[in-house]
Amino acid sequence: MSIQVHSTAIVENGAEIGDGTSIGPYSVIGRHVKLGANNIIGSHVVIEGNTSIGDGNKIFQFASVGSIPQDLKYHGEESRLVIGSKNLIREFVTLQPGTEGGGMITEIGNGNLFMANSHVGHDSKIGNSNIFANSVAVAGHVQIGSRAILGGLSGIHQFVRLGDLCLISAGAMVSKDVPPFCIAHGDHATLIGINKIGMERAGFDAAEIALVRKLFRMIFLSKGAFKDRINKGASIIGESKAGQSMISFMVGSSRGVCVYDARTVGG
Repeated sequence: MSIQVHSTAIVENGAEIGDGTSIGPYSVIGRHVKLGANNIIGSHVVIEGNTSIGDGNKIFQFASVGSIPQDLKYHGEESRLVIGSKNLIREFVTLQPGTEGGGMITEIGNGNLFMANSHVGHDSKIGNSNIFANSVAVAGHVQIGSRAILGGLSGIHQFVRLGDLCLISAGAMVSKDVPPFCIAHGDHATLIGINKIGMERAGFDAAEIALVRKLFRMIFLSKGAFKDRINKGASIIGESKAGQSMISFMVGSSRGVCVYDARTVGG
């Protein structure tokens, strides 16, 4: 398949465009950009900086990909943005590269959906098959696993980690880590239970889901020092990969983990 570039688009010398990629009207592709095969770039899209994009992505009109970070500490260092394959990047999405203070790279995996007006800040690490609903704001240095869902207008504080298959309610303001399989909601977000439906859709069986629920209750609904509750939880997980994922995530937290909201029914 040939490359298709609209007559009004600007592709700067040095840009690498993969076979089968199309670039729509008035879009601008910078000289250091690398686009893989079979990407569809809509109209009025700007892709610039040291940005590498894989295959089969679809980027809609007015998205801004690879523009300099929104960080006052950024001083023109040649940082990078790396995006995988088969992502959907909708209107007015902004995805920005790394900085010297965060490893010089922002990484986005495969199969993610970025709905309109969503933002991923500098030095963030995004896994695969996540959903970012409209106007989600992900700050710098954030780490997100895979198959998480972030509800519309939610905000994720710098350096926060979100585990696999977590669910962030619409409008939530998340300032601490959210473990895998957990649901967080509200301002200064708190946990309200586990993402049972998400786990079922991901293929977890009833026994594994029951173990995660038991682990959640043991760690977040019981009394005692948090470290002791984690150790107690670790003693019951056996060979469960889901349980191991939850425990290792919480042990590795530097910001602290969201607490349980006792005013709601959860677990």
